Amino acid sequence: MHDVAGIYGRELSVLERSVQIGIAQGRVISVSFPTQLDEDIAGEHELLDRIEAYLSGEQEEFSDVTVALTVPTEQRKILEALRTVPYGESVSMEQLLRMTPGDHDTEEELPTVRTALLDNPVPVLIPTHRVSDAPSTLPTEVATAVQAVEGL
Repeated sequence: MHDVAGIYGRELSVLERSVQIGIAQGRVISVSFPTQLDEDIAGEHELLDRIEAYLSGEQEEFSDVTVALTVPTEQRKILEALRTVPYGESVSMEQLLRMTPGDHDTEEELPTVRTALLDNPVPVLIPTHRVSDAPSTLPTEVATAVQAVEGL
């Protein structure tokens, strides 16, 4: 996947939606779940296969997938910490903040956590659906589906 670039997508019958990924220089830069794909989007990519298998119930961490986060440093640290939450487990925003490197004042930094979760460009790969008391970048029906897959 190192030299791959482009936008790839496929319809997912399990969701009655599509999944779309953006890749630049072999790094995933976006994951989205549009209701409809453009006709010119390529449908074959290994990561699409893995996401589809995951949504069908196959346990998958995606920890080996390289992502390129273009978010501010504090948000990136939070999202990187979230990536360590295992499949089938959840954390609160406060727990996620404590998992993030550095000293933190919970009251002052919870808005940063919330913003990081809402600005996550690669949901599922960075599992915002594993944060129990926070918003998700996933459409509601997708968040519900992935939480059900993981038993959350």
